[in-house]
Amino acid sequence: MGGASMTAGQLLRDRAVALLISVDLLVNVSQGAVVTALGWQAYARAHQPIVLGLLGLAEFVPAVLLALPAGHVADRRDRRWVGGLGLSAAAVVALALAVDAASGDHAVWPLYVMAALMGTALSLGNPAIDPLLAAAVPPESLARTIALGTSAGQLANILGPALGGLSQELGAPAPYLLGMVAVSASAVAIFLVPRSIGRAHVGDVTEDATLADALGGLRFIFATPPLLGAISLDLMAVLFGGVTALLPIFSSTILHVGPAGNGLLRAAPGMGAVVVGAVLSARPLRRRAGTVLFTVVAIYGAATIVFGISRSFVLSMLALAVLAGADMISMLLRGTIGPLFTPPALRGRVRAVERVFIGASNELGAFESGVAAALIGAVGAVVVGGAVSIAVAAVWAWRFPALRRLDRLEDIRPGSLDDPPEPALSAPRGR
Repeated sequence: MGGASMTAGQLLRDRAVALLISVDLLVNVSQGAVVTALGWQAYARAHQPIVLGLLGLAEFVPAVLLALPAGHVADRRDRRWVGGLGLSAAAVVALALAVDAASGDHAVWPLYVMAALMGTALSLGNPAIDPLLAAAVPPESLARTIALGTSAGQLANILGPALGGLSQELGAPAPYLLGMVAVSASAVAIFLVPRSIGRAHVGDVTEDATLADALGGLRFIFATPPLLGAISLDLMAVLFGGVTALLPIFSSTILHVGPAGNGLLRAAPGMGAVVVGAVLSARPLRRRAGTVLFTVVAIYGAATIVFGISRSFVLSMLALAVLAGADMISMLLRGTIGPLFTPPALRGRVRAVERVFIGASNELGAFESGVAAALIGAVGAVVVGGAVSIAVAAVWAWRFPALRRLDRLEDIRPGSLDDPPEPALSAPRGR
């Protein structure tokens, strides 16, 4: 491959890249439909904000428990098979949710169980799936490839929730059946990726697994301050600034738009992210990566506040699109920084730990949002969360100067546990 000269069109014509982006698209369609229906169904059964938080907690706990073993397996086995088995398990859970919905069950606890099982399946598969794109392209093309993959995922974040909300009009099981079909197709697609990419990191691994090996990803993250700063920034900003879990409340009691409107609100973030992703695919970020990262997190917080105080459906949609566009830039930067800093043999373990941080910001953030909404109301929870996100951007910019001064992504080189990488810093500027 020609690395630096590869355009978005050339990347998409590569069979492995096209398959992996399709996997990302299908998985996100499935999850968007399932999660949208699950939140709406749980709130309709209990009419209590806390159930939305408990659903997030049920998904988060498996990610914590399985992070180290899942990452270790992903770094020692063919990642296609590990990821494919995780996706197949997710399809089974989606089918079980459809059966529960068709039965007319009104209890909430089965939904918690299913959410935990879905979290388990994805926690096993994602640490193996995520590094495959980095193995499929040269480092010089990674930023553009990540932008394409993330854009596909965000397009799915429009289609999945919208289809999930609209398909509920056909019957409660419909969104789950849609999710089952999409994630099953993704499992088939990942097995079609060339074996050389699935095993590119393995080499001649003959030694027995040790606890030190399993902890390698965690130790590498803490030995690499820019990587630690980028991951923890996302954790703290989205942990307090997330609004997605509370959308059923805004849809039903504040904006009064019903299940179809709830699906559109869930899809709105994807609209903003797709637009930004398309721009970044054509014109990747070239300079001042660290400064841009902190700026977009602050914009994310400001847009969250606007959503919280809005009483207009259109303004709420726009605020969600803006916050997601900002988050898209943050995701692209973090998704590129991680693989560039990390040697291939550690990417599964590093990604597994990063998934815990992401899970904490999303699923644990959903729990925090549900608890906060129960205590101070949904509007107060969202507005306070947005303000905290802005404060986090300021504090992290001060606390992680190496990340703040990060300049050209192309200049980052992977390191090792014995020799952590040096960040590509921008020239110091006067205050």
